[in-house]
Amino acid sequence: MEVPEQPLSAAVFEDLAVPLFDQLYNFAHWLTQDRSEAEDLVQETYAKALRAFSTFQSGTNFRAWMFRILRNSFLSSRTGLKSTVTIDDDEDDAIASSDPTPEAVLIAQADRETVRQALRELSVPYREILLLCEVEEMSYDEIAQTLTIPTGTVMSRLHRARKALRASLAARLKGGSNAL
Repeated sequence: MEVPEQPLSAAVFEDLAVPLFDQLYNFAHWLTQDRSEAEDLVQETYAKALRAFSTFQSGTNFRAWMFRILRNSFLSSRTGLKSTVTIDDDEDDAIASSDPTPEAVLIAQADRETVRQALRELSVPYREILLLCEVEEMSYDEIAQTLTIPTGTVMSRLHRARKALRASLAARLKGGSNAL
């Protein structure tokens, strides 16, 4: 969502920000795993964004800017600090996998709750990158702007997140009582 060159006012902010509410809430809910915390996080995001709107650079991606504010607010919150883990982005996973993709597993098993539970169990960096790509349908560049990481890191982290999701789903399918 590119913002045209124009004076930045509260009305312009409202026109740009209100359509993103559902997307931001959905992302916040997945990050926090709690409805009231997600509501608080979205409210805090809008308050911070409105206060900082005068610093927003016209002509840049407003959607990525809002998602970055939400993510940074989450990471600095008590919940976010407890759930963050360090990811080794230097891991070499260049070999193509012949395993089914998470999407293929989902279609084959048609069990949304199993996938939701597997997503909930992923670390925050993996969960957020999958959600931004697959649910919010952000481009790699938008994700890179939102997470403030290089595009190459987006691609490698997304690969590892899909691999982790695939492994979790495979374990659930073999697991017995919690499996499908």
